[in-house]
Amino acid sequence: MKVTICGKGGCGKSTVTSLLAKALARRGNEVLVIDSDESNYGLHRQLGMELPGDFTGYFGGKENVLNDMMLSEFTHQFFQETWTMKDIPEKYYSLKDGVKLMVSGKIHQANEGCSCAMGTVMTQFVQNLRLAENQFALLDMEAGVEHFGRGIDNGVDLVLMIVDPSYESLQLSKKVGELAESIGKPFYYVLNKVTEDSREMMYENIWRPEQVAVCLGTDPAIMKEGLTGKELSEKPETIERLAEFLISLASKQEGSHVTGTV
Repeated sequence: MKVTICGKGGCGKSTVTSLLAKALARRGNEVLVIDSDESNYGLHRQLGMELPGDFTGYFGGKENVLNDMMLSEFTHQFFQETWTMKDIPEKYYSLKDGVKLMVSGKIHQANEGCSCAMGTVMTQFVQNLRLAENQFALLDMEAGVEHFGRGIDNGVDLVLMIVDPSYESLQLSKKVGELAESIGKPFYYVLNKVTEDSREMMYENIWRPEQVAVCLGTDPAIMKEGLTGKELSEKPETIERLAEFLISLASKQEGSHVTGTV
C-alpha cells in the first residue's frame, strides 16, 4: 500500500511518518519512507538513519533532469519500466530495522531554482512503484496541497492527513478531502496534539469526523527526542492502532484485487 501523509506545516507529518513506519516494520512489513519535502532536514534523524543521496542524482542531478524535461516539453519519462523496492540503488536509500528511507531531493543552496525536477521524478517513481504483499510506502509530503497539483497522489492508494488543533488545519481538512475524492483516493484524518479541551472542538470543525482514524495526544518524550534530533524510540498505543488499521485496509485492498471487485 502506498500512502500519502500530508497536512499543513508543523502539524507533525514527519513525526507520525517515522512512528508509523517503525510500527509497521515491527509487524513484519517492509516499509519504504519517501521524503518528498525538500525543506525537511529532520526525518532521517527521527528514523535513526543517515541522509541518503538525492534521488534526482540517479538521473544526473537536478539540472540534467530539468534539461530533459524542457527538451521534451515536459513529457520525458524517467522510468521505462516498473520498479520494486529492491530496484532502488543502494546509494539512494538508507536502511534500518526493516525501514528503507529515500529522499526526492533537497534545496542545498540559494538561487538553485524550484523543486519541479524533484517533484517530477518522484511523481513518476510513485506511479511506477509496484509493492508486494506486506510492503508499505509512506510519502512524507511538503506542507500544503501542492503535491495534489503535481499529480504525485495519483499513484498512491490512500491519503492520510495529519490535523493539528488550529483553525488553518481544520479548514485544510476540507480541501484535502475534496482533492482526494476528486482523484478517487480514500482519505482519513489523524488528529494530532489533541488535548481534552481541544478534542471535541476538533471533531466539531473537521470536514468529515467519520473519517478520523485515530487521535494522538502530546507526548513529552517524543517532543524531547524531536527537539534534540534523536531517533524516536516511543511506541504510542495510538500509533500501534493506526498501523493495525492500515494493515487491515491493505489486506482488504489486496483481497478485492484478487476477487476482481475493484
